[in-house]
Amino acid sequence: MRFIFNPPADGAADLLDLPWETPLAEWTDERLIEIPTAGIHRHVVRFVEASQGTFVLKELPEDLVRREHRLLRELADVSIPAVEVVGACLDREGQDSILITRYLAYSATYRRLLSTIQAGPQFDALIGGMVELLVRLHLAGYLWGDCSLSNTLFKLDAGDLEAYLVDAETMEHHADLSDGQRHLDLDFAYERIGGELMDLEAGGLLDEDIDPIETAESVLERYHSLWGEVNREDVIAKDEQRYLIGERIRRIEELGFDVDEVELLPAEDGSKVRLRTRVADPGRWRRLLMRRTGLDVQDRQARRLLSDIASFRGWLEQESGRSVSEQAAASRWLIECYDPVVSAIPGELRGKRDEPEVFHEVLEHRWRLSERAGRDVGTSEAARSYFYEVLPELPTGTIPRVTAPLLGDD
Repeated sequence: MRFIFNPPADGAADLLDLPWETPLAEWTDERLIEIPTAGIHRHVVRFVEASQGTFVLKELPEDLVRREHRLLRELADVSIPAVEVVGACLDREGQDSILITRYLAYSATYRRLLSTIQAGPQFDALIGGMVELLVRLHLAGYLWGDCSLSNTLFKLDAGDLEAYLVDAETMEHHADLSDGQRHLDLDFAYERIGGELMDLEAGGLLDEDIDPIETAESVLERYHSLWGEVNREDVIAKDEQRYLIGERIRRIEELGFDVDEVELLPAEDGSKVRLRTRVADPGRWRRLLMRRTGLDVQDRQARRLLSDIASFRGWLEQESGRSVSEQAAASRWLIECYDPVVSAIPGELRGKRDEPEVFHEVLEHRWRLSERAGRDVGTSEAARSYFYEVLPELPTGTIPRVTAPLLGDD
């Protein structure tokens, strides 16, 4: 029996004295916990509470453990949302191996979400997150092979829902995916998402306004629309280059992607050019925020926080009458803006949102308060109001508040 741990594997040492020599289903260690909302699993899965968080242990054949371990590490390297693989226990005599991942805090399964949300913006956010994940995988050359809601977790990311891949057992990586390979994944998505929603419908757990077949069809439609937008080549007049390039970049960014490169190529008509864009690798904003502040957040959250840092930098320069570097502004923002807000989160409410999401929602609350008051409401005042009026009323977990009126608003 041997272990593989991936650095940084914080808390992994706490797992070494678990009863690895016995079948996972027979473990009785006091550190084992139950997570009722964790979903349904094809293999034996157990949850372990350690000093550095909660770990997920999944027992399956060694070839699948090695495969999934490798693929989850690859996804982390290219910043595609997936659960974090911590390591594996291999060569268990007479038994399957065990994959070790970190439990995705503040996440929820589709079953948990759909037991409370209705048709409309909230449901659209869930399906949109799923479609965006599939497009990101295909852009990076990954064939999922088992695209379904069951193999996905959802987590709030600056007010939207981010979909995280959970199961990579059937995944394949290629230099590029053919149209046939992409359509194979779409066939799986149509069949399995439709079937999962029909199961919920049969159990009375799905809003009656949500049609499983229409939803499965909408997944295909939204995928083709998104794929076409990020991969489309336009032919434009030379005198419209500046405007149309800006419009195309804006549309792609509104879809949640960043443009890494704009390429202009000659068209058959000499007065026109072909416009081609290349989507940037995901995680750009997350990496930038990490370099400047040390905060490790999701990508939409990072973009939102970087925007607040830019506004704070502008205020600093106006107040001081001199230029302030991006790094200096980020350091002061962390100390003067971010840390005071997240430190003030009441202890009994900390399980409702992760800290970056709380800060994002405080900023949104500040904007609404300022609009109502007709003046700028400071972040500290907005935080106090949010902690008193809004956060206590929110459900624990990741139900998205797509529209978030103030208490007392119509």
